[in-house]
Amino acid sequence: MIRKTMTVLALGLAMTAAGANLALAQSAAAKAAVDAGKASGTVGEQADGYLGIVSGGDAALRAAVAEINTGRTAAYKDIAAKTGATPEAAGQATAKQLYAKVAPGQFWKPLDGGWVKK
Repeated sequence: MIRKTMTVLALGLAMTAAGANLALAQSAAAKAAVDAGKASGTVGEQADGYLGIVSGGDAALRAAVAEINTGRTAAYKDIAAKTGATPEAAGQATAKQLYAKVAPGQFWKPLDGGWVKK
């Protein structure tokens, strides 16, 4: 129980530090495209810590989502290596922080469900 608590605390601290890594792991163009996609309801955040296409989306938007998700994968692997957690756990912990930033009207996808408008 104590080990699990310590792992969760370490993961939380790493997630805070990883926020900067997530931001650095994307180009300005990809961020702008994804932000526009979120605002239009085409892109949403997922409970696994990755972005997803809600519906539609052209090739450029899909490439921007893939670019950002590639950066997130690297960040989650780095966090996992530093904390002893799995990359999946790191992604899910980050998703909880990202969910708090999802604006009303934007989309979120729980681990075991479909897209939900916040």
